[in-house]
Amino acid sequence: MIRGYPQSPSVFPGGRLVLCIATDAPRFCIAFHRWGDGFITMHETAWLDGRNAQPRGAADDWHWPQYAFDIPQDWPSGVYVAHLREPDSAPLDVAMTSAAALFVVRGSGRSGLLYKIPLATYHAYNCTGGGCFYVSQTFSKDPPGARVSLQRPGGGIGGDTWGAPDHYDLSSPRQTFAHWDARFIRWLLRTGHAPEFCTDLDIHRDADLLSRYRLVLSVGHDEYWSETTRDRMEAFVAAGGNAAFFGANLCWWRIRVVEEGRAIVCHQGGPKGAYDHWWPPTGAARPEDALSGVSYRHGGGWWDGPRETDGCVVQDAGHWVFAGTGLRNGEAFGKETSPPVVGYECDGAPLDAFDAQAGVATLSKDAARCGTPPGFHLLAAGLLGPGWQERPPREMHKAGEGIHAATMGIFTRKGTVFSAGTTDWAQVLEQDVHVERITRNVIDGLLRPSGTPHFPYGN
Repeated sequence: MIRGYPQSPSVFPGGRLVLCIATDAPRFCIAFHRWGDGFITMHETAWLDGRNAQPRGAADDWHWPQYAFDIPQDWPSGVYVAHLREPDSAPLDVAMTSAAALFVVRGSGRSGLLYKIPLATYHAYNCTGGGCFYVSQTFSKDPPGARVSLQRPGGGIGGDTWGAPDHYDLSSPRQTFAHWDARFIRWLLRTGHAPEFCTDLDIHRDADLLSRYRLVLSVGHDEYWSETTRDRMEAFVAAGGNAAFFGANLCWWRIRVVEEGRAIVCHQGGPKGAYDHWWPPTGAARPEDALSGVSYRHGGGWWDGPRETDGCVVQDAGHWVFAGTGLRNGEAFGKETSPPVVGYECDGAPLDAFDAQAGVATLSKDAARCGTPPGFHLLAAGLLGPGWQERPPREMHKAGEGIHAATMGIFTRKGTVFSAGTTDWAQVLEQDVHVERITRNVIDGLLRPSGTPHFPYGN
């Protein structure tokens, strides 16, 4: 049995990567792969002497034996996996639960496009060591909340993951690199885009990181954000940078990064409420709508079994986001895909009405009170009916009350922010021509150096 983790989850070309590895085999080797259109082999080490060490708890630094490697200067920015191979190891798979460690090679800012890997969310659900934020928590007093270590196997690949299996895709747990990010990155590279990569903790640590890019992408399930990461993303947009969120349940919990980035803490409940909920006055009192335009509390979740949905209904077919799709107002897309585009978890905007027959959604008159940014433009919405497994409580409503809908929208605050409003966008991307065209329009449009995106073709 062999497992490992990176001492630091990102490195620059020419930098040193330290992997912490334990094995009961006398020898092992490491094959380094970059994720592209599948795995691309970059380097394989000679056989190394194996050293064993015992697992620890989910909140502990595991202090496993260290092996250092110099990253070549010519390795491109990307998401990399170190495949830890014993003599009889299984072949590499993107959904491995052992024998693999994920890390990012950073870029220099030559590309205008930055892809953010949600490492904190991976670790929030990483159950290696017997616990995570959702089961068998270990609590911290200062800051208060549950604590998980980043210094243990898992965190995207190579560990145990908590959560319900995906009815539509049993090949990988939801809260891993394989489930959403790997698909989206593969599509980006197949379509000729050249993103550079970072983790959310890189944004937390590096005040100047975002300023080197034009557009930042967040995909799938990017649930846990530090206050510093959020501050820097909002400052980036306020200074003219663009963001596209092809996911949902975005920025639902605030985390505290502790021990110089070796662990994270999140307070998710208690007699006085959850201190690290972003939106309520009992929490951070900073509605996540101000970041993305939407929030999970106006949407909802469906975790188990097949979902009931009529798809996303177009609200403004003339907007440039829909250019070339052929979609019309009131027309739905993403209903017949597997999974349906209205996803496992959905973010929404506050709505006063949703006329299902006419396909018309109406933004609430009190939207600003919920944190909806001025000028938020409603592009599409997918109603979450009464059978939806969770429709959360929100301002002026108890759980299940009011209108809940996955909401696609866009707004401009010097920079422009697009939100797809659903976690499962990446899984549908190569199934639905409308989803793919919208994705191309958003990325190519927001990468343009200046001005409002313009497309010479119509609907």
